[in-house]
Amino acid sequence: MSYIPTPAEAILILKKYNEQQFHIQHAITVGAVMRYFASLYDNQNQDYWESVGILHDIDYELYPDEHCRKSFDILRDLSIDEKMIRSIASHGYGICSDIKPESYMEKLLYAVDELTGLIWATALMRPSKNVMDLEAKSVIKKMRQPSFAASINRQVILDGAEMLEMDLEKLITFTIEAMRTMGQ
Repeated sequence: MSYIPTPAEAILILKKYNEQQFHIQHAITVGAVMRYFASLYDNQNQDYWESVGILHDIDYELYPDEHCRKSFDILRDLSIDEKMIRSIASHGYGICSDIKPESYMEKLLYAVDELTGLIWATALMRPSKNVMDLEAKSVIKKMRQPSFAASINRQVILDGAEMLEMDLEKLITFTIEAMRTMGQ
């Protein structure tokens, strides 16, 4: 029998496989962003979208070289729903996964995984060190600087916006708004 964890259960599962606060905070951030977008596009499934966001990097800390592949084993051993597992694995499409994002939720996860990192990096450069006073144009400016947060894959963000058929500035603005709901 398959299992769909609540966001609270997803955090507990995540913490069994991740100890570094950075990874846990990233997962919670992506989960919050996914929940925000679900409130706009799929209101009755907010918990589901958030849990997918929380669990998306479940294997990264322990198996960085097998990211998205080991998540299948981990999540299947926990009897997690196959659709949820597929969605989680699709966020690494073209990098560490052959699973192409198909649903709107999967395309969004693909885009915001990298985007949240770029937004946090940009926010940390500001005097306030948070997203409350951050605007999309500042993120776009930093995005154009290849040396800034160089490990963040800008092409994934651009491809994600294209998959979503969403203007990049709108995607960034919505993602910032979502991150503001966390009060950071």
